[in-house]
Amino acid sequence: MIGLFVIIIISWVLLRFIEKKNIEVLGIIPYPKRILQFFIGLVFMLLLNLVLIYFESLILNVEWQEQNSINCNLIFNSFVYHFKSALTEDLVFRGALLYILISTIGSKKAILISAVFFGIYHVFSYGITGDRIIPILYVTLITGFTGYVWAYTFYKTKSIMLALGFHLGYNFLMTLFYESNPYGQLIFMELNKESLMDWNWLFYSLIKGLLPSILTLIFVKNIVKSNSTIFKNE
Repeated sequence: MIGLFVIIIISWVLLRFIEKKNIEVLGIIPYPKRILQFFIGLVFMLLLNLVLIYFESLILNVEWQEQNSINCNLIFNSFVYHFKSALTEDLVFRGALLYILISTIGSKKAILISAVFFGIYHVFSYGITGDRIIPILYVTLITGFTGYVWAYTFYKTKSIMLALGFHLGYNFLMTLFYESNPYGQLIFMELNKESLMDWNWLFYSLIKGLLPSILTLIFVKNIVKSNSTIFKNE
């Protein structure tokens, strides 16, 4: 929590002295419109990944086992933990620095730079710096493209809220099904599934990694084009 507070203060200082702007330009103040954007992003990502997990279960014949006892406190703690984590990352990669970059070098270059650093960051956060080059490139590509979509979302909505909902929705849902630290397999446990080999594994992994972000990008482009005042630029 202290780290998050420090990031907010640094963001305020950067915007105040470099751009002569208030931190509100990040769309971080929880006005009703912003809160609605957040929940739209959250629900969209939860539903999208539930559908994708369902199809993965069909394709790979995944066998799931429901946990004998579901700990609601752990689920709530996981939600809070990932909210703080997602907000911290979004303020770093899609906050003041991205806003300043967009203002100085343009949106296309700024969004690309944000995406590249987001991908590189995950190589370190996943602890795979000593792995082979293929896993490193895969993580950089998948998380980098995700970062690109979320940075694009920030640029188009002029707020971190929608992308924050996407971010939290994805991270939180994964803890309900898959192993993760500090929370994981909170409701279901994967017992076994069919294995894919060689090129089949590569193609499937790329589709699995990129498809959520591709569909999210399509969603964002369409809602921005809509006449809804919820997503109009301010």
